[in-house]
Amino acid sequence: MRIAVTGSIATDHLMTFPGRFADQLVADQLHTVSLSFLVDNLDVRRGGVGPNICFGMGQLGGNPVLVGAAGYDFDEYRAWLDRHGVDTGSVRISEVLHTARFVCTTDKDHNQIGSFYTGAMSEARLIELKAVADRVGGLDLVLIGADDPEAMLRHTEECRTRDIPFAADFSQQIARMNGEEIRTLLEGATYLFSNEYEKGLIESKTGWTDEEILSRVGHRVTTLGSRGVRIERVGEPVIEVACPEEEAKVDPTGVGDAFRAGFLTGLSWGVGLERAAQIGCMLATLVIETLGTQEYTLRRANFIERFTKAYGEEATAELQAHLS
Repeated sequence: MRIAVTGSIATDHLMTFPGRFADQLVADQLHTVSLSFLVDNLDVRRGGVGPNICFGMGQLGGNPVLVGAAGYDFDEYRAWLDRHGVDTGSVRISEVLHTARFVCTTDKDHNQIGSFYTGAMSEARLIELKAVADRVGGLDLVLIGADDPEAMLRHTEECRTRDIPFAADFSQQIARMNGEEIRTLLEGATYLFSNEYEKGLIESKTGWTDEEILSRVGHRVTTLGSRGVRIERVGEPVIEVACPEEEAKVDPTGVGDAFRAGFLTGLSWGVGLERAAQIGCMLATLVIETLGTQEYTLRRANFIERFTKAYGEEATAELQAHLS
């Protein structure tokens, strides 16, 4: 499968607060919050949902096509992605804007408060998927990740018009989208990705029930944090996959992106949904054990050993040819 991943391209500025956010909030003063957190650490990392997902796919041996907009400061980041198996030939480079920035603080309970500066991401709406498809010889699936909202809408409509299967993955953009926009983005999606909280928010904003949404998409993939993932299809048994055992819990940033990377790679290998979800959970586990969304190293022998421990030898046998 030739998979394109659209989404934000950004630099992450990750900070650690040694206390708990909850201890700083006054219940009857939440309408006038004014807080400043003295943080212990600052790490500047490569990020953005598009590159995060593509990096994970590249680590597994794929060659995903990154689609998004970056600033004139993108050269070093591009070289990094190229070295790790990502096709960056369809990234639009702005002549006037910096690459987007994500600034996030994580407390001791792994709760997070983040802000996002759009920057060059706003130019993603100018990208035409037909040009991407023509360049790479066609597309079998497009994941439409969190990006400039106009770009997300344009990419979705173009996929429908050109009969390209697509996966809807709103993530951080749900908060600023209204019900009509969300309904437009998910209608007809082959896959709908969300976490549990986003799942409820999608239902609340669209006014559609769980069953109504499921009837409008091919597969509903809901990540459940430490409990793994659930995959639902109309008329089919629910698939639930647990997470492998963690060696450490360092930072949750990018865990969802890593799951999507593993899941999409599994689909490209032609394995079933359950196996693809297991690959996604294993890759997500590597990310939570690492500070930064693209700082982990996939050592194949270790990956196979841990995958076997979590899911059994029969599951591993299906992956051996792809991971060797």
